[in-house]
Amino acid sequence: MHSLNHIIKFADDTTVVGLISKNDESAYREEVQQLTDWCRTNNLSLNVDKTKEMVVDFSRTRRDHSPLHINGSTVEIVKSTKFLGVHLAEDLTWSLNTSTITKKAQQRLYFLRRLRKAHLPHPILTTFYRGTIESILSSCITAWFGNCTASDHKSQQRVVRTAEKIIGVPPSWTSAKQTASWMTIHTPHTHSSPSSRLEKVMTSLVLMWRQIKLRPIKVQYKKKHQSETVSTEDGAPV
Repeated sequence: MHSLNHIIKFADDTTVVGLISKNDESAYREEVQQLTDWCRTNNLSLNVDKTKEMVVDFSRTRRDHSPLHINGSTVEIVKSTKFLGVHLAEDLTWSLNTSTITKKAQQRLYFLRRLRKAHLPHPILTTFYRGTIESILSSCITAWFGNCTASDHKSQQRVVRTAEKIIGVPPSWTSAKQTASWMTIHTPHTHSSPSSRLEKVMTSLVLMWRQIKLRPIKVQYKKKHQSETVSTEDGAPV
């Protein structure tokens, strides 16, 4: 494997992160080709239809990137991708991820209201909130909470306050927020490339999923081998 490339695996998902320097994509494309050849040699089938490529480009003069080709099929270039339940955008911001989980949490508030109308006691309502709403808002929170905008924080807090009014007592999710804030404050900030930052985020997500022992349902490792490729480019603003 080339030193500018990194391969991140989780179950049957494989992600290739490549740093493109001076518009030279040869190492990145060679890495993808080697992965394709390895899968073919080991009787694994790459699902090209589910394979996506996301380009993170912070250079001043952006250029068109030629798409990858795997087994004669063109890999779709997307502006965002979902990695272990977390939405990653090409500009490395968290607004898309925050809006997605906030919308999903808001939909669960309907069921909380129904339980409230059924006159269930506060402890049961709080348990339901923590299991179906707070779990969504705090999913992988240590990876994205510290870099969210003030607007993103407000939208999340709005859901929490609505739940507090429905339940009648504050259920609070401060423990998860404090954990995320502590990691943000105590993590040293270094001026790294987009490739390095993206790799660290993906690696941390893999570690978190392994720690809580969550695994995808219906893993068919020997029949289908899914892959997401991410290419990055130098030029991140300091």
